[in-house]
Amino acid sequence: MLPIDQVLPELTATLASQTTVLLQAPPGAGKTTRVPVALMDASWRQGRRILMLEPRRLAARSAARFMARQLGEKPGQTVGYRTRLDTRVSSQTVIEVVTEGILTRLIQSDPLLDDYAAVLFDEFHERSLQADLGLALVRESQQVLRPDLRVVVMSATLDTTPLARMLDDAPVISSEGRAFPVSVIHRPLSTSAGRAPRVTDHVASVIREVLTTETGSILVFLPGAGEIRQVERLIRPDLPANVHLAPLYGNLKGDEQDRAIQPALDGERKLVLATAIAETSLTIEGVRVVIDAGQARRAVFDPNSGMTRLETGRVSKAAAEQRKGRAGRVEPGVCYRLWSESDQHGLAAFTPPEILEADLAPLALELAQWGALRPEDLDWLDPPPAAHWNQAVALLQWLDLLNPDGTITDHGRNARALGIHPRLAHMVLKGRESGYPQSAARLAALLGERDLLGPGAGADIGYRLQALSGEYRVPNLDRSRLDAIRRSAARLLPDAHARDVDDTLPAGRLLALAYPDRVGLRRSGDANRYQLSNGRGASLPDEDALGQQPWIVTADLDGRAREARIYLAAATDRATLEADLADHIDTTDEATWDDARGTVVARRITRLGALVLTEKALPEPGPEQIQLALLTAVRQKGIDSLPWNETSRQWQARVAFMRSLEPEQWPDTSDEALLATLDQWLAPFLAGIRNWKGLQQVNLMDALQTLLPWDRQQALKRELPTTLEIPTGQQVRLDYTAENGPVLAVKLQALFGWTETPRLAGGRVPVVIHLLSPAQRPLAVTADLASFWREVYPDVRKEMRGRYPKHPWPEDPFTAEARMGTKRSGR
Repeated sequence: MLPIDQVLPELTATLASQTTVLLQAPPGAGKTTRVPVALMDASWRQGRRILMLEPRRLAARSAARFMARQLGEKPGQTVGYRTRLDTRVSSQTVIEVVTEGILTRLIQSDPLLDDYAAVLFDEFHERSLQADLGLALVRESQQVLRPDLRVVVMSATLDTTPLARMLDDAPVISSEGRAFPVSVIHRPLSTSAGRAPRVTDHVASVIREVLTTETGSILVFLPGAGEIRQVERLIRPDLPANVHLAPLYGNLKGDEQDRAIQPALDGERKLVLATAIAETSLTIEGVRVVIDAGQARRAVFDPNSGMTRLETGRVSKAAAEQRKGRAGRVEPGVCYRLWSESDQHGLAAFTPPEILEADLAPLALELAQWGALRPEDLDWLDPPPAAHWNQAVALLQWLDLLNPDGTITDHGRNARALGIHPRLAHMVLKGRESGYPQSAARLAALLGERDLLGPGAGADIGYRLQALSGEYRVPNLDRSRLDAIRRSAARLLPDAHARDVDDTLPAGRLLALAYPDRVGLRRSGDANRYQLSNGRGASLPDEDALGQQPWIVTADLDGRAREARIYLAAATDRATLEADLADHIDTTDEATWDDARGTVVARRITRLGALVLTEKALPEPGPEQIQLALLTAVRQKGIDSLPWNETSRQWQARVAFMRSLEPEQWPDTSDEALLATLDQWLAPFLAGIRNWKGLQQVNLMDALQTLLPWDRQQALKRELPTTLEIPTGQQVRLDYTAENGPVLAVKLQALFGWTETPRLAGGRVPVVIHLLSPAQRPLAVTADLASFWREVYPDVRKEMRGRYPKHPWPEDPFTAEARMGTKRSGR
């Protein structure tokens, strides 16, 4: 009996009267394989099927096979499964286990989900993009079209409160689960001679320790297949004869994946080196020791570059608990965590949902097909980020899959129906139009999967195409994956007899249709470095022969900020690009500033994105081009390059001071704001100016004044005058550039008789007075002149009258006559 069995009666009773339930059960409780079977006898099913979503193909196959075995059957009878590359379903099937993209296609073709009585979302805490989309679509179908449709969201570690709220306060059923105690041992990386070992070296060291100190099979969590291969090389020579090593990751042959999750034979042990694929859904028999490297690799999309990069980072607390729990499934176990106990507190609570970090182009196309033009049209646990959404819509419109108003085009509908990424779907459809349906289908099938040949085969995708067609023999190639990719390619053909018109089409021509933003032009020099049409840099390893090609198109790269590493690409040429990507190529007449010559130079430039295809000098730039180039030069040189003087800088400071008092009534005149608005206030004053020397003759004060309407100009003069009349009758300039307010710097004797500090801006702002000695050195700074005369002046008088005897130092400054000169010279 499994722990989930205790709550199955409550679950079935609740679903008899409610249509939506949230089931919380920890790993190992049995929810994946027990719940679907328990619902087969429900009266509300009425002959319809039960659909269960799994986030991974391996988990979907494994769950379906286990349930079928429990019923004494094979997959495809009562219990079947559907994945993108493998289907086992028949007319007898009652329970369908599918990967998440399958549900999206099912509900888009039949929003009623008429063949299904219930949809179960397993392992929803993983928060994949497809799971979030699937739940949003199913919920709308349930609310609008199918009020009888049952929805069960099953989760292990997710915080259920916001999810239950999104599901209209659906009831939450919790299973306690069954787990034996798991002790935790921390083995952080230690430094030796100031250097820390590689993670893989440290993992191998801990494995050797565990093999001698612990019993049972061992499950090791590593961030990716590369680290798995490194650890395998390090540890294999040291393995005892009764320990069998089994890697487990997504890009692995199906029979090897199955071998990793099967129990070890009597008297033998297994050492499973796995990625996060083993965190949930799968039960790996016989494991009582977990070694957790504490790292995970996830794809993070950059909406600015349109590229996805793989980031290796620390696991979340929830993921660490999932991994730890794998050691306590069948008996008390132990978990070795390769980080310190104090580091545990710094882990994030949960792994970020994929919808917050993913490429949203497939999502945007699906929503357009559904009729939702904005994400807000559906309910989300976490709404898609605006930047990612906008980038996705822009890409789909660029590929003619969406109309300018966001509705789906006929081309978009045809592309979505192919069930692959919109880029690849666009390529397949265009490949058919140009007479190369086979090559387009094969390329799309290859790119829809992990690299068939792996990194050792170089980046040229042509080798993969040859391997797919049988022209290129590869030893130890995964034949099952090869056959699956061939089946995928066959499904993308318009008909079984479709053939290319000839065999001359280079792969780069098709790739450019899918990735017009990733066309690369080789930089000068010996290194295999390219500038891409999206403005980013990318490179190939020095030994890769493809790096000698002047033009390439990249299909797979890591998206690093500084210079991406290219994994898959194909060669092309400029003539082909100009012919096939004419809609993406712009020709503009541009004027640029030539700093060395101090003048404007005009050119006609043809570009594909950020790449310059052709460039031709023009004999004489027009007035608008000159003006644009001069403004560009100012932006490059900075606002200080303009002919500022004391008057214009004081004006800028006065307006800024009024803005601090009345933010909504005065413009921003900071250097940054002025630089950003040159087109508004400076451009009109550049008429007839052709070079930098002429720009320096511009009356900057006149240009700046245009930022203020007439009434504001008058208000500025009134509220913050440029000068102030002092008791001697003279006008003294005010300094508004000081940090602490308008400053009046004047000789102390010139202010005799002033009893109060003058105030500006309708009395809101006191003037800061710098009282100077006869030698024009500061004696005091005050914003309270009356207080200064009473409390500070007597001491100043004692000290200064002996030093400056020719100047008046009266005992009573309130009644004394103000003077700028000496006693004898008077005023």
